[in-house]
Amino acid sequence: MVQELTVENVAVIERASFRPGTGFTVLTGETGAGKSLLVDAIGLALGARADSDLVRHGAARAVVTLLVDLRSNPLAMAKCAEHGVSFDDGQLVVQREVSHDGRSTVRLNGRPAAVGTLREIGSLLVDMHGQHDHQALMHQERQGGFLDAWIGDEALALVVAVEEAFRRHESLARRLASLRSGQRAREQRIDVLRFQIDEIQTAAPVPGETEELESRMSRLKNVARLTAGVQEVLAALADGEPAALTTTQSSLRTLHGLADLDPGLASAVDQLAEGQAVLDEAVRTVRAYAATLEDDPEALEQAAARQDLLSRLKRKYGEDEAAVLEHLAAAEAELASLEGEDLSEDELAAEAEAAQAAMLDTAARLTAVREKHASKFSQVVTVELRELAMPSAQFEVRLQRQTPGPDGQDFIEFFFTANAGEPPRPLGKVASGGELSRLMLAVKVASAGRAGVPTLIFDEIDTGLSGKAAATAARKMATLAQHNQVMAISHLPQIASAADVHFLIKKTETGGRVHTSVERLEADHRVEEVARMIAGEEVGESAKTHAREMLRGAD
Repeated sequence: MVQELTVENVAVIERASFRPGTGFTVLTGETGAGKSLLVDAIGLALGARADSDLVRHGAARAVVTLLVDLRSNPLAMAKCAEHGVSFDDGQLVVQREVSHDGRSTVRLNGRPAAVGTLREIGSLLVDMHGQHDHQALMHQERQGGFLDAWIGDEALALVVAVEEAFRRHESLARRLASLRSGQRAREQRIDVLRFQIDEIQTAAPVPGETEELESRMSRLKNVARLTAGVQEVLAALADGEPAALTTTQSSLRTLHGLADLDPGLASAVDQLAEGQAVLDEAVRTVRAYAATLEDDPEALEQAAARQDLLSRLKRKYGEDEAAVLEHLAAAEAELASLEGEDLSEDELAAEAEAAQAAMLDTAARLTAVREKHASKFSQVVTVELRELAMPSAQFEVRLQRQTPGPDGQDFIEFFFTANAGEPPRPLGKVASGGELSRLMLAVKVASAGRAGVPTLIFDEIDTGLSGKAAATAARKMATLAQHNQVMAISHLPQIASAADVHFLIKKTETGGRVHTSVERLEADHRVEEVARMIAGEEVGESAKTHAREMLRGAD
């Protein structure tokens, strides 16, 4: 469960911190206030791709810190242990830093970690659903995962067992084919594997390295333009004649003298002094940045050579560094198997046959579990949809046999219709955007309390809802929050009034800079915000009365 999020220097957010409730937390605010930035920040803390554009202008780095309580999340605790992450009292502190040149660092409870490790752990901490994530429902190959998640541990344990059995049979089948191809072919394969392993190990690629190289090369290639631009700025602000800093200092001295004659100028003195302090800080920041700029053709050449090497590896072994490393692991496993081969063909064939039988048996048990629950899942989701202002909706899960694979032997597809008298058709062909939003919400509510991550975040998943459907969606989210920690970014007053905890995201302008803040609302302030969501900018007593009624009704 997320206990606290702290964001520093992320876009227009200089510093913001908030502690969501254990149940239903809502975040609201005007369009453009920065609500989506908080979602981006959480995504960054869960392992999303780092982008230097997220770093606040003038800052050296953006920092996101996420405090999570793992005591009710044994899967996440096990994954942490698997990666050597230790913690006290079941608490995990995730810190992600992104520098202005795009470089990213990760710390888990103070210890450096790889972004890939963060992604693995992060996937068990928070389930994020943005405005477009419900599109995942349209992809048939991902629909089975929703059914398995709804069924829970009974299915999920078998999914893991099927994958393990499939991989074992696949490995034995490869070994048997290799053995049967003859010793000469085996030795040729060993030579190929050794070459591939040596090539990858010598290069030692790191996941995400290409992105970091691209950012570094962009800086190195443009160092002349960056230097010239920075020097131009420094000349205008401090080093030139006249310089803004010198002029400001002179004006401040003059104004001080005038204020002695007329105290009415005192506020102007204070304002100009504040401006000078801001200008001083800006000059120091720009000078510090200028000091980091260095024309280094050798470093650029080395980075280009490294990029070329990684490109060759990816062309040969995988689409990115992670895929290349997966190929390395597979090659090492296959090489160890070939070099340690001491089974006869008959023995290996018998072992492969037994592994196939075990895999088929496990897949059949998974099929039985899915068939047992598919009808109930269909009924539950249909009921939820009809309560979301879709009175004629019908949802079905259909299973067909297919060639066994790592996720079983079932071709699972969702069928749907929103109209009476119309037969259900494949979901990906008939559902509109608004219907998909309701489908995702229905599935999530139906899955409440079952297997899955403890924290759910919805980023305007209620888009397209209004009236009765919005009120029902609010009740559904509140129901979901009885079993999970739920955070929702919403523009609907029905959703806002149903939450246990309400935060307002505000954007203000100070000193020519935009600032975004996060404020927890209580009592009258919450009434004001719900009223604004009802009526817009012109909030009258009628809107406030309506807001109070909605909040009382939610209680």
